[in-house]
Amino acid sequence: MSDIVDRINDIHRRVGRRTVADGEARTVLLRRTYDAPAEDVWDACTDPERIGRWFLPVTGDLKPGGRYQLQGNAGGEILECEPPERLKVSWLMGEAPGFSEVEVRLTPEGAERTVFELEHVAVVPPEFWDQFGPGAVGVGWDLTVLGLGLYLTGNAISPAEAEAWQAGDEARAAMTRSSEAWGEAYAASGADEDVVASAVTATTGFYVPPKEGE
Repeated sequence: MSDIVDRINDIHRRVGRRTVADGEARTVLLRRTYDAPAEDVWDACTDPERIGRWFLPVTGDLKPGGRYQLQGNAGGEILECEPPERLKVSWLMGEAPGFSEVEVRLTPEGAERTVFELEHVAVVPPEFWDQFGPGAVGVGWDLTVLGLGLYLTGNAISPAEAEAWQAGDEARAAMTRSSEAWGEAYAASGADEDVVASAVTATTGFYVPPKEGE
């Protein structure tokens, strides 16, 4: 995975706002092209056995109107499902109330390439957004998109390997670059330069805390 930091730069990012029933939501969008047919990418994102190989184990009634739960992570309702193009789910941690939805969109680019888009729309407490900005969720989604890419090319790693990797220097460099990239997207959305710098510092510090002695 020596080129994994470079793969961070393959992701297009956009930060925005949207009005929803619960108020003003923040949006983060990731876009990347995979060298795989749309049907394969769709199956990797919706088949529970395959999801567990590159993301997290998932359980539930996996059909429109059903509920899902990712092990140790988010759960919610499957809101819309249009194979092999679009999947929308609510994305909530535990019993926490609020508006948070994730939508995955796939667009074929020829027979063997697929444009993958993931958009997370959520009403975020202002104090949390002010501190971390889009990188709070963006860094995690970057790692998810990278993990899917590794899996689709036959290079998936086990949960134990992923945990060990995340403690290493390559992962620290990747997460640092991811935090910076989300800062660039935040600035492109019109955020003040000082606000962006502060958010990048806070996000990087969360994902990449200083090593002992630094």
